[in-house]
Amino acid sequence: MMVIPGPASQELGRKIAEHLEKKVVPIDFKRFPDGESRIRFTENIEGEDVVIVQTNSPPQNEHLIQLFIIADSAKDLKAKSITAVVPYFAYARQDKRFRPMEAFSIKTIVTLLETCGVSRIITVNSHNPKVLKTFKIAIDDLSAISLLAQHLKTQGFNGVFSLSLGKKAVDMAKQANDVLGGGYGCISTQRDQVSGEVTIEKKTLPVKNRDAVVFDDIISSGATMVKAVRWVRKQGARKIYVACVHPLLIGDAKNRILEGGADGIFGTDTIPSPFSIVTVAPLIARALA
Repeated sequence: MMVIPGPASQELGRKIAEHLEKKVVPIDFKRFPDGESRIRFTENIEGEDVVIVQTNSPPQNEHLIQLFIIADSAKDLKAKSITAVVPYFAYARQDKRFRPMEAFSIKTIVTLLETCGVSRIITVNSHNPKVLKTFKIAIDDLSAISLLAQHLKTQGFNGVFSLSLGKKAVDMAKQANDVLGGGYGCISTQRDQVSGEVTIEKKTLPVKNRDAVVFDDIISSGATMVKAVRWVRKQGARKIYVACVHPLLIGDAKNRILEGGADGIFGTDTIPSPFSIVTVAPLIARALA
């Protein structure tokens, strides 16, 4: 097995290879002045099981194109098999036709990866794991919630109340509670399909005079998380922490969340960011092994 860290996941790719004790094949990468990418393998990969590690954090279109080029080149260079490790899977939230004649974008991305020779995809906390199982290609969706919870526990957060955003994501709170104890619950959400505006159900939460952690898979603009944090604060929580797998935190999302009442933000390194404190390398390495 050879591990190939893509331009978007250099550090994470090396960490995964270290956990597996496998060889790293560096990519010779160049971005031209017009934004196009040039990719060149630095070693012969013919007959090898190749693992490409390339997250799809912004600029996600550029990172996707790089992934397609690396995978298709590996196929042309006669790799034995190609596994794409895509810790943050762009377009995964566009997991159905929400409105008539709308694009089913994640289906398009998966089809392109399959066409480029990828036989297996490994991702982390996809927005809708169920839809990934409907595709022909093998897709493993891993959960990093327990890793986040374990990190919080080492920081003294044992016994806090675990919350998730949305009833469909209540399993996140359950996973966190298995590590942290202290009970769990969810903050129900509803999204307007046209405007994208999200509202939260303002139900009573058992967090008065207690510390709480709100878990989510992705924080992008932070608008929904701000509403959730404010509501938890209004319920009398003592300290509130935010933990997410994919800390996109676009624009001023960080400041908005902290100003909304959060005492801290924790994330994983599926996306490189100042909040990427917890590494998913051992999780991915176990799946590859």
